[in-house]
Amino acid sequence: MAKSPPEIPDPNLSGGTGDTPLPSRRALREAQAARDAQAAQQTAGPAAPEPAQPDADEQPAAGQPAAEQPATAGYHNPFAGLGFGTEPEPASGGQLTGAADVPAQAGRPTSRANRRARLADHPTLVEKKSRKGGWGCLVVILIVLGLMGAAALALQGPISQLVAATQGPEDYEGSGSGEVLVMIHDGDTGSDIANTLVDQDVVKSFEAFYDLLLAQATDPVFQPGAYQLASQMSAQAALEALQDPDTRQDLTVVIPEGTAAVDVLTSISEGTDIPLEDLQAAAADLSGFGLPAEATSLEGFLFPATYTFQPATSAHDAIKTLVDRQFEALDAAGVAPADRWTTIVMASLIQREAGLRDDYPKVARVFYNRLDPAQWESGLLQSDATVAYGTGNTHLVTTTDAEREDVNNAYNTYVHPGLPVGPISNPGDIAIDAALHPAEGSWLFFVTWNLDTGDTIFSTTADEHDAGVAKWLDWMDEHPEYG
Repeated sequence: MAKSPPEIPDPNLSGGTGDTPLPSRRALREAQAARDAQAAQQTAGPAAPEPAQPDADEQPAAGQPAAEQPATAGYHNPFAGLGFGTEPEPASGGQLTGAADVPAQAGRPTSRANRRARLADHPTLVEKKSRKGGWGCLVVILIVLGLMGAAALALQGPISQLVAATQGPEDYEGSGSGEVLVMIHDGDTGSDIANTLVDQDVVKSFEAFYDLLLAQATDPVFQPGAYQLASQMSAQAALEALQDPDTRQDLTVVIPEGTAAVDVLTSISEGTDIPLEDLQAAAADLSGFGLPAEATSLEGFLFPATYTFQPATSAHDAIKTLVDRQFEALDAAGVAPADRWTTIVMASLIQREAGLRDDYPKVARVFYNRLDPAQWESGLLQSDATVAYGTGNTHLVTTTDAEREDVNNAYNTYVHPGLPVGPISNPGDIAIDAALHPAEGSWLFFVTWNLDTGDTIFSTTADEHDAGVAKWLDWMDEHPEYG
């Protein structure tokens, strides 16, 4: 930033520097007059007019004409166009390289003091701020930003809840795409149907569909059976489709993997209008289905898939369709008829215990390792799913202490070593393949710690497993709805 030259004696001016005082104003005028007279005599020309005399501090040295010193030699004018006269600035070191002819103002020379006053009044000439003040401002700004960030983090939850409350639950738009068969069972509640639709990605969230049901003037009525819907429908579109008779698929049944036989029979009845009593009677006579000699029920041999039956199909023929399809799956996997029983028993256990598709072979390995006396001396598989099946809770994989201690439960693998006495569900292709091709590993434990995602921790030692169980218990504390 430009500023006035410092008030120091200029060493380029006659009279010396530092310790030698400059000539007085009177002496300078007398010397100048003598030089002018001498010059006039030599040239015999007209006498030059006497110039206006500057202050003593800015007077050229005696014996050196002002004409020999350019007014702006070595300078530029930083204030050109700003209403200021020409003010030289130091070329280097703050020293002047020559005297400047400063135009007179109001009929008199412009003194150094006057120029300073004028420059000081100009808005561009601001004294440099201290560094300390700048750092202080920076610290204040950082503190304010930090407080704002902390406040935003603290308010993130409430803000998200407010946004969710004002915008409503997550929902898809439109009528969706593709084809999805959804099975509605007799006795399903609104929450059951909402969960089914979310599981099959028909609607985006439970709340989107369930809240819509609650908002209806009259309770919707859903007929049991299979419905042709689409993927990623809006809740409104899904509700309208479920109430449209044209979307209900006659004589169609959807059997999910892991469904127990008792529920399979119910689904067949709902989808085909075959009386449930007829199906139960046909299922009690195992002689016509070609099951292994060890089988005491249809459990495990009703292949999970989507079926469409012809009109007037009998109860026996409907069941045999599912059994024959399971035999096809076993044959395709390379299972010999003599090995069908043990393969189905292990596959049914894997089907109920495994969560994610990639975990099926790992779960199979845990059970095979526990069947090996060299790795697991007791031979107890300790599967909660088997205990639950033996109590009649075919939809659960959790048990109580008393249930796990019940020796009268033939399916209780906490007290009875080896595989359970029979299948505990109807497995699909993935579980069958895992039973035949378990993963390589030394795992002896596993725990599904996140019931929403199915994430599972596999462990070799008891300490590792205890840590996994602790993680699951923490998750359960945060999700009491699963308790």
